[in-house]
Amino acid sequence: MGKLTVGALRAVLVVMLAGTGFVQAGMVWALVTGSDPEDGSLPLTPLRVITILGMVSVQVAVVCVWRLVSMVRRGTVFSHAAFRYVDVMIGAIVAAALVWFGVTGINAPGQRDDPGVTLIMGGVGVAILGVALIVLVLRMLLAQAVARDVEATRMQAELNEVI
Repeated sequence: MGKLTVGALRAVLVVMLAGTGFVQAGMVWALVTGSDPEDGSLPLTPLRVITILGMVSVQVAVVCVWRLVSMVRRGTVFSHAAFRYVDVMIGAIVAAALVWFGVTGINAPGQRDDPGVTLIMGGVGVAILGVALIVLVLRMLLAQAVARDVEATRMQAELNEVI
C-alpha cells in the first residue's frame, strides 16, 4: 500500500472522525439545552440519542480501519491480531444497522400515508447488514491468508534446517 493511498485514506478517516464528533456534540448540546423544542411531529429526543449511538458505531469502525491500515504499513496484517479489529468492525457495522432499524421504527408511524419511505429505510438497513456480511467474507479471506502465511513460515523453517 503506497504512502499516497495511506495518506489519503487517513485524511478521509480524520474527516469522518471530526464529522461524527461534530454531529455528536450538536446532538448532546440539543439534548442538554433543549434549545430545539419538539413540535410533536417526530420524537426528537430518541432520534438524537440514536444518532449519538450511530456515530459511535461509525467511529469504532473508523478506528478499526485506521489500525488495520497501520498493520498493513508495518507488514503485520496477516496475523491473528488483525482479527480483533475485523471482528470489532463487523460488530460496529451490525450495531449501525440496528441503530438504523431503530430510526426506521421511530419514523414509521409518521409515514402511514406513504409506507414506501419505511420500506426504503428498511432496505437501507438490510444494505448495511450486507456490508457486514461482505466484511465477514473478507475476514474469512484474511483467515485463509494467515493460515497460508503460518504454513509458509513453517515450511521455510524446515527448508532452512535441511539446507
